Amino acid sequence: MTVEQMKLENQLCFRLYTAARLTMGAYHPYLDPLGITYPQYLVLLVLWEKDKQPVMDIAHKLLLDSNTITPLLQRMEKSMLINRTKGKEDSRQRIVSLTEKGRAMYELAQHIPNCLRNDVTLKTGDEEEILRMIPILDKLIDGLKQTNLNEKIINLHGRRNAIASCGLHSKQQENGNDL
Repeated sequence: MTVEQMKLENQLCFRLYTAARLTMGAYHPYLDPLGITYPQYLVLLVLWEKDKQPVMDIAHKLLLDSNTITPLLQRMEKSMLINRTKGKEDSRQRIVSLTEKGRAMYELAQHIPNCLRNDVTLKTGDEEEILRMIPILDKLIDGLKQTNLNEKIINLHGRRNAIASCGLHSKQQENGNDL
């Protein structure tokens, strides 16, 4: 491993983290007046597309685990944006639906995507370049989803130390032994 690989400026993860953090921050001026957070906005987007969905369907669309989405939905329910009810076919399943307040928020929020696109375009000067990133990011997300799935499978089979296995892989490659 070279010293260059360990520099912050050479880390893709840092760029992705920073872009995600700054993107969420760019939404604050639009979401704060509505009294919602960025993750709540994402849940609302899912429900505005199709109301009355099982919790796990929403979690799947947002790539969240159930232990992450449940507290988020609880806060939204307290804010009277959504209702959670028992499923008709399976009482263990919870169905999430918009309240009147949640549906009304659509009217208030429908300008947000265009406002944010305009903000980004004004700052970067190139909307087409930003739009070209979408399929690239989708491909990256799909690859990372597969990596995370593989890691879960590996963990089930007792290999819990990804750093050690990665280090072993790198050492074997250095010695000309590909895994």
